[in-house]
Amino acid sequence: MAQLWGGRFTKETDRLVYNFNASISFDQKFYKQDIEGSIAHVCMLGKQGILTKDEMEAIVKTLDEIRSDVEAGRLEITDEYEDIHSFVEANLIDRLGDTGKKLHTGRSRNDQVALDMRLYTRLEVLYTDTLVKELLEKLLKLMEEHAETIMPGFTHLQKAQPITLAHHLGAYFEMFKRDRSRLHDIYVRMNYCPLGAGALAGTTYPLDRDYTADLMGFAGPTLNSMDSVSDRDYVIEFLSALSTIMMHLSRFCEEIIIWNSNEYQFVEIDDAYSTGSSIMPQKKNPDIAELVRGKTGRVYGALMSILTTMKGIPLAYNKDMQEDKELTFDAIDTVKGCLALFTGMISTMKFNTEKMSASARHGFTNATDAADYLVNHGIPFRDAHGIVGRIVLYCIDRDIAIDDMSLDELKEICPVFEEDIYDAISMESCVNRRLTIGAPGKEAMEQVIVVEKEYLAHDWQDEDK
Repeated sequence: MAQLWGGRFTKETDRLVYNFNASISFDQKFYKQDIEGSIAHVCMLGKQGILTKDEMEAIVKTLDEIRSDVEAGRLEITDEYEDIHSFVEANLIDRLGDTGKKLHTGRSRNDQVALDMRLYTRLEVLYTDTLVKELLEKLLKLMEEHAETIMPGFTHLQKAQPITLAHHLGAYFEMFKRDRSRLHDIYVRMNYCPLGAGALAGTTYPLDRDYTADLMGFAGPTLNSMDSVSDRDYVIEFLSALSTIMMHLSRFCEEIIIWNSNEYQFVEIDDAYSTGSSIMPQKKNPDIAELVRGKTGRVYGALMSILTTMKGIPLAYNKDMQEDKELTFDAIDTVKGCLALFTGMISTMKFNTEKMSASARHGFTNATDAADYLVNHGIPFRDAHGIVGRIVLYCIDRDIAIDDMSLDELKEICPVFEEDIYDAISMESCVNRRLTIGAPGKEAMEQVIVVEKEYLAHDWQDEDK
């Protein structure tokens, strides 16, 4: 059992205790970050004269070799090491002898693991943002293609008013745009370097923490050594942002599942993103959408786990914080997989535009516009509301749409109606007269699409990295 802290102890750790305490099974994911942080630390020690130039160069060269050997499969990370820090340092000492033992000068595992987790999370924030941006690009393409595709808009899962598919997709565009904004905020807030905080109280060595931070692309060093080693706010914030992304994906998937049903037939999911039934040959199931919806709870669970873990931890570092990793890793991988699959699914999905338009027409989604027509002809809105309500009942009894009624039928209910009612309640008129920014009218949607294109053309990652 490779341990870096055995001097104080007189007997071996119980194997069960060792295994319970060890983190190598999951923190080996950090090997690149651990080596990156170690190289920056050693370069700083050399700059400050704490290590000689020869010692610094030898350690950096050997750390690079260890990284290359792991990546090439020549060096295996095994459970004989307690954690990834032990693995890297033990192999360094094996190769360099006493010089390798100087790597840990002015550093603790507490600030080391805080750095590794921060480096890893920072990278995953950027990668997740890239996947969300790819989804937004696909959504915008669909919005451009379907600016005139009429469909019903819903409230309470009841048909409400006619909109366009572009307008519906645009609502999700705004959700995912806010998700990117949250990721940006997290990146800016977390981008400070904890290395040099030591176990909790800094160190007596003359470290240059600004230099170390700069080497790793941080905005600067953290400003309180106790907070540096015990802060996991950025993990909680990232898991919260991931949970919100999954909530948005799940809402979208719920609609796709409904739209894909035999009753709606608004969409057809591509065979590559569907599965069949082992007993019912006619079935084509929306399994990817269902799985994304289901995996949302898994990501929520990771968020609740770290919130619960952190709620009672006194300053500074406690071993409880080791629990920040496994579920976080799983949540990150889950969200990345869901984003990639969802983007692929909607990219290959076919929209049945005729079904969408017919559904809007036969769902009395133009009833509000019929009431507005009467208001514009001098009838008080409350009376107009009642008149159109009677018209809807009339149509339901005869299984027709409002615009299927003859003018004589309409006049029998209310003599105010004239021939221009048909233009006023056509689906196209109902949609395109709504021209305020954010509405589904074609002109309004075209304005929004221009704004969204400009948004996607300016990437915060290029500005902040």
